[in-house]
Amino acid sequence: MENLGNLRRSHYCGEFNENLAEQNVVAMGWVNRSRRLGQLIFVTLRDHTGLVQIAFDENTPPELFEKAESLRSEYAIAIRGRVALRREKDINPDMATGRIEIMATDLVILSTSEVPPFQIGDENVSDVLRLKHRYLDLRREKLQQNIRLRHAAALSVRNFLAKEGFAEIETPILTNSSPEGARDYLVPSRVHPGRFYALPQSPQVLKQILMVGGFDKYFQIAKCLRDEDLRADRQPEFTQIDIEQAFIDQDDVIMLTENLVAQVFEETIGVKLPTPFPRMAHKEAMERFGSDKPDLRFGMELVDISNIVAGSEFGVFQGALDANGSVRGINAKGCGKYGRKQIDALIDYVKTYKAKGLAWIQLTETGEAKTTISKFFDEAKLQEIITAMGSENGDLLLFCADKNDIVFDALGNLRCELARREGLIAPDDGNFKPLWVVEFPLLIWDEEDGRYYANHHPFTAPMDEDFHLLDSDTPQLARSKQHDLIINGYEAGGGSIRIHRQDMQEKMFEILSYTAEQAHENFAHLMEALKYGAPPHGGVALGLDRLAMLLCGTANIRDVIAFPKQQDGACPMTGAPNEVFAEQLEELKIQFVQEDKK
Repeated sequence: MENLGNLRRSHYCGEFNENLAEQNVVAMGWVNRSRRLGQLIFVTLRDHTGLVQIAFDENTPPELFEKAESLRSEYAIAIRGRVALRREKDINPDMATGRIEIMATDLVILSTSEVPPFQIGDENVSDVLRLKHRYLDLRREKLQQNIRLRHAAALSVRNFLAKEGFAEIETPILTNSSPEGARDYLVPSRVHPGRFYALPQSPQVLKQILMVGGFDKYFQIAKCLRDEDLRADRQPEFTQIDIEQAFIDQDDVIMLTENLVAQVFEETIGVKLPTPFPRMAHKEAMERFGSDKPDLRFGMELVDISNIVAGSEFGVFQGALDANGSVRGINAKGCGKYGRKQIDALIDYVKTYKAKGLAWIQLTETGEAKTTISKFFDEAKLQEIITAMGSENGDLLLFCADKNDIVFDALGNLRCELARREGLIAPDDGNFKPLWVVEFPLLIWDEEDGRYYANHHPFTAPMDEDFHLLDSDTPQLARSKQHDLIINGYEAGGGSIRIHRQDMQEKMFEILSYTAEQAHENFAHLMEALKYGAPPHGGVALGLDRLAMLLCGTANIRDVIAFPKQQDGACPMTGAPNEVFAEQLEELKIQFVQEDKK
């Protein structure tokens, strides 16, 4: 292939316009398309800024014309030429540079290309094929825009926090394993046989120690890794905007975060988020929306009809109430037109969330009520239920009866699924509804393990007025100083005020069933640090990937990460995770045990 020689790029493809007419220019990029029309060859050249048309005509020297004929899709080339205005009838309104073309006077083929496995820009390509050839998919205009928008968001974050007096401090990637939260990725130590590092799930403990060390304001755009099951909006490795401050309270953290997020949205996509963001207690969020990540872009709130149906002969409803559960419903406005197959599909949907099924009342446009529960309730009681649901003709009322956590999970997800089916929400609708969810439970009781777990993490402080509950028989009633930022149903970030007193931290470990030895073994460095005048402190971690998803208007986190993993955590492009040589295992003193597939 040829070298650039004395060619130096004068403009990017998307920069050419009428003001450059008659100028000699140099452009470089990839052949997006090449076509011959008689004695004319037109090449569409592409780089990350856009497209521009290159023309070879009857005045082109034969050797140059012959070289242009050899061009194929995705060849990397450089061209020199003169910018010419197109004739009125030849203007392409679909191209930003469609009023001009470049009449080529020189062409350098920098690199040829095999026939690509898919056309750049083709949206109907499987995710696996895209990920296997990510270097080609990255040339796609939308993906280029997403990754650059992510960069702009990160730059906005850094500028904001620097102006606020925060210091960017890196914490180690090789650290100790933590028994709380998701599974760690473990790294064996060669020089300490039988011992392992863990890749950080977050810099949590270390940023708290920085507060003890006198750094009042810390931040880091940190890589975090968790060995957990994946979803469309999760990856095994992700990036978070990690922020911690000393000598502050919860309002300080929330206000700083709101101003930061508002600046990022305005600077990157020109959207002004009104501050302050609304706040909602966790209990209210669950009862109204069935979720601690409520999407406020639509209604369809949960309605508790337990008192109305109590004492009925309907065993499903009464059985749930007798087991201290509840009966709740949602009003799917305008969905009374649904046929039985559509309703059965909704019933199957909630079963994936452990619900036994759905009861329903279908209100026709004429006011007739079709229902599966008519034989258990008289006309007056049915009307009372319909009235409580705020119903109108043409609505579909859907009810779930079970333990509260199952009812919330089933109906909370069902309302979002119905909103998607009815076109009430879309990732790129440009409508952003931020919300703080606060007053989370401090603890969660696990029936199977017979112990409490931290709802957020074991370093989260209880609310001052609930601290006494930690010494009572009902510590699960204690609320925490946790704060989660929710935007359009996604957890964009979360944080808390931390425990800064050693005696309170020891009490928390005791409630979480840690022995003194276990607490010391896992968190000795933090417990020691808390002995030396630890200041009140707290912070927040914002998911850069999630923020980028919202800014770019996509529902798939892989669309905003340059080299993401697929659903099972594997990378089709590199082949990771891959097997290693026996010599490597031997050097690390690791023996591989073959899994018994039986």
